[in-house]
Amino acid sequence: MTTPPAPAEVLEGQRAAELRKAARALLKQPLLLAHGQHADAFRLVRRHAAELREWFDRNTGWPLHVDAETARLRKIPGVLHDSTHPAREATRAAAPFTRRRYVLLCLALAALERGESQIALGRLADQVVLDATDPGLVASGIHFTLDRRDERLDLAAVVRLLLGLGVLRRVAGDEDAYVNGAGDVLYDVERRVLAGLLATRRGPSTVQAEATADRLAQLVAETALDSEELRFRAMRHALTRRLLDDPVLYYDELSDAELGYLTRQRGFLTARVAELTGLVPEIRAEGIAMVDPEDDLTDVRMPEQGTHGHITLLLAEYLARAAGPVTTHQLTQRVRELALVHGTFWSKAAREAGTEAELVEQAVARLAALGLVSRTADGAEPRPALARYAVGEPVVLEPGTPPAGTPGSARTPAQRKAGQA
Repeated sequence: MTTPPAPAEVLEGQRAAELRKAARALLKQPLLLAHGQHADAFRLVRRHAAELREWFDRNTGWPLHVDAETARLRKIPGVLHDSTHPAREATRAAAPFTRRRYVLLCLALAALERGESQIALGRLADQVVLDATDPGLVASGIHFTLDRRDERLDLAAVVRLLLGLGVLRRVAGDEDAYVNGAGDVLYDVERRVLAGLLATRRGPSTVQAEATADRLAQLVAETALDSEELRFRAMRHALTRRLLDDPVLYYDELSDAELGYLTRQRGFLTARVAELTGLVPEIRAEGIAMVDPEDDLTDVRMPEQGTHGHITLLLAEYLARAAGPVTTHQLTQRVRELALVHGTFWSKAAREAGTEAELVEQAVARLAALGLVSRTADGAEPRPALARYAVGEPVVLEPGTPPAGTPGSARTPAQRKAGQA
């Protein structure tokens, strides 16, 4: 007869499950509001705020602020120069932000910070145009009039991002009407949410560096690491951030000091992350990937559906067999060859002449965001994790030999997709 668990064990199990759910919610959405679609997650975070705050402070150095209305995990990336995960418009198209949209976002935030509790989109646009005349911005090539439709589309994308974050609440109107010059939109400004957006160690206005990389480094720089304990803490923070945020932590991307620390502390670091989040460490000769069994802690997935998904998988197989860097021209030529074999399963637009370059760019961008390839000056170079998409040599089976379990008999995701199509 099985003895039922004691009430204390049941309560501890419930607490651990809630803590894990709260931590995962913060990693997916570092800004949670007490109202709206993430209200349940916010309540969990607030209930376990003390424990979460202590864990993130000790292991990542990310401050966690929780009040009656918001929960904000001020995440700082482990790699500051990674451009593979841009902000995206909060629409089905999910277009990545361009440089112009990022500039508009900063100007819009500055205008909202100085403005009232309500603002019209037209009024926000006027303030952005005025601020863009700053001599420093003009000297850097920034120029906005918002007279053109494409500029208004960019401002609408920025506003939709702020709506998704909860900085703005739409009161009346529609962004499409503004873009088409047929109307305006009125918003409430959530000042508490706005005040919590910035995640830096110091104010941007205090940074004196000119180069972008230097400015980013100064924005998040910690106090002087003048002791061995502080240096070890900084390495622990940086490595744990990368285990939580990056698809793969490659050893060859680490400094000698970081690699030495990780070699000694690998079991401790991965166990701490796994305990809090439920991620499972996959440790290989080239690096570490924290795999999510629930498959919801990622903003980028390896697609298996649709034309773009099929092309991405086919190019992944091609790159996985490459001995070194592959040029964009070679990838484009490969897409033309694939179209002859699989084109009947693709959308009409993907089969049109001249679309190969765009298809290659979309596929390589996704593979780079997943840590499967690295960008080169003219193409892409496969990384070790891409090997799982390689296709083995075909094996000829004797009549009557069962295919199940036979080496080489398994099909890759791309082959399965072609067969299903």
